[in-house]
Amino acid sequence: MVEANRSMMVPPIETLLEKAGSKFVLVSLAAQRARQINDYYSKLGEGLGSIVPPQVESTSTKSLSIAFDEIAAGKIVPERVEEEPEEAE
Repeated sequence: MVEANRSMMVPPIETLLEKAGSKFVLVSLAAQRARQINDYYSKLGEGLGSIVPPQVESTSTKSLSIAFDEIAAGKIVPERVEEEPEEAE
């Protein structure tokens, strides 16, 4: 039996773009979440509960792949902030 190799195609890029809305948002969201996951694993023994653990079961050990899995599952969503227009003086 041939074992399927995990690649950037799982989850599909189309699914990730649907969830994020744009490539820029996807990259920013995944990078930020991957840093949070790295922090979680590096501080695991310290007993600090301020960092959120991975939200999905994943076969991957790489934080970026886990972040992509979370985005595809809808566990991590971008927070859209509406900027207020600046008033001219």
